[in-house]
Amino acid sequence: MATANNKTQCFVCNTEKNTYNCKGCSNEFCFPHLTEHRQIVDKQLDEIINNHGQFQQTILQQKQNSHNSSLIEQINEWEIDSTHQIQKTAEECRKTLIKLTQTLIDDVEKKFIKLSQKLKEIREEDEFNEIDLNNFQLKLTQITEEFLQSSNISIKDDSQEFIKKISIISSFDSYQSNHPTTSTATVSKNSITTSYKNYFPISIPAIPWNPITPLYKMLNQYQPPIKQKEIQIKENQFQQFGITVAGGNGQGNELNQLYWPQEIFIDNDKSIYVADYENHRIVKWKLNSSTGQIIAGGNQNNPLNYPRDIIFDSEINSFIISDKGNKRVIRYSDQNQTDQQILVSNIDCFGITIDQNGFIYVSDFENHEVRRWKQGDVVGELVAGGNGKGDHLNQLNGPSFIFINKDYSLYISDRENHRVIKWEKDAKEGIIVAGGNGYGNSLKQLSHPRGVIVDHLGQIYVADQGNHRVMRWCEGNDEGEIVVGGNGNGNQSDQLNGPAGLSFDNEENLYVVDQGNHRIQKYEKTLN
Repeated sequence: MATANNKTQCFVCNTEKNTYNCKGCSNEFCFPHLTEHRQIVDKQLDEIINNHGQFQQTILQQKQNSHNSSLIEQINEWEIDSTHQIQKTAEECRKTLIKLTQTLIDDVEKKFIKLSQKLKEIREEDEFNEIDLNNFQLKLTQITEEFLQSSNISIKDDSQEFIKKISIISSFDSYQSNHPTTSTATVSKNSITTSYKNYFPISIPAIPWNPITPLYKMLNQYQPPIKQKEIQIKENQFQQFGITVAGGNGQGNELNQLYWPQEIFIDNDKSIYVADYENHRIVKWKLNSSTGQIIAGGNQNNPLNYPRDIIFDSEINSFIISDKGNKRVIRYSDQNQTDQQILVSNIDCFGITIDQNGFIYVSDFENHEVRRWKQGDVVGELVAGGNGKGDHLNQLNGPSFIFINKDYSLYISDRENHRVIKWEKDAKEGIIVAGGNGYGNSLKQLSHPRGVIVDHLGQIYVADQGNHRVMRWCEGNDEGEIVVGGNGNGNQSDQLNGPAGLSFDNEENLYVVDQGNHRIQKYEKTLN
């Protein structure tokens, strides 16, 4: 490092001494200060090595958690929002198509009735000849062809973008030159067009045209282009064909309709209370009823704003509602719906549950935590998460619906981590009891789980929203089993479309909030 020179001035002490030249910095040092200088250089090397090690650890963590980045979350949100928009537009087109078809049928029927009257008249008058018969035959043929061909209604392809596209763009030009990283996601649209001037074309997602298939059937059978692996369904204890017990009449705000329902509560009379999200109301559907009754929200005098969840406090006969849009949890009296009490405010509330002591638990989606409120609490006690967004066992990432058992163990649908995590009383971290193997559709995986409930045997039921199925897990098992659904995204009685909330009635029948189909499905328990 250094070579000895004759007496010169030391760079540090400015004293004439025998000095040594440092080839690195080209300065002269006396022996004591040369040693000190060497120690400084050694320390700088140690810092570089330490920074190198820290950066190596950062690279390793990024490789292991690349699927949990904030950009992935944005893509997931885009996917959900786009699917919602497609379903909403398809429903509007179904309604338009039904109106158009009915108009066509009515028009043909009027012509047919008019022709029938003329046939009856000439038969009664007994005055007709071959010319009359030819005219009647020609008109009948024209009416028949008009009815069968439906030539004035068609699906027209439109090249315009239906869904706003997203792109992945890298700013590293040198890397891009050899590894192109820009990709886009778009959805094109088709439209139904008609020669009737009273109707306007509405856009729907592209559907392969088959002249043999009726238009309405094509609309109902449309599936988003998402491929899923075939999964063997294990034997279970519920009927596989659901019974629609609320909604099921398309999205809307009529009393026989729901619009993007979220969660439910079922009382001992099997009445169903639905958090009707997009209609900003809570609706009660009595057993075997074809319409619901608004018990909260739905008007300016009784405002709710995107209610997410509803539970019942049997001790004081009141409903507790997660009023997400208003960032609050409120209590409604069962006897007087105008009697409201704000229990929790300024919170991004999602799921709520109540324990046997009457303590209320609320999942905070934005802050990635669950808190418990006792009567009179202002802040609430942290019981799960609260360590920032992440996938460690002491963290949550977008907690949604929750469930608590008699042992005060809390089950949390950890939505963006694609898992259900169990947080025992006073625990500092949770235990993964379902999923936790990344986003996917194998029996070991979940995709954006929502509703979670636990039966008397300790079996965990999960609404696997992205896979359109309900899964059941036994704690400690590596994989779950499909209970209902799992037959692709659809509206048939053995299919689900983005299931959300779950509940049992007092006979252990399973109820599923079939969110995308705007209905509540009941799956009856079978005898073992």
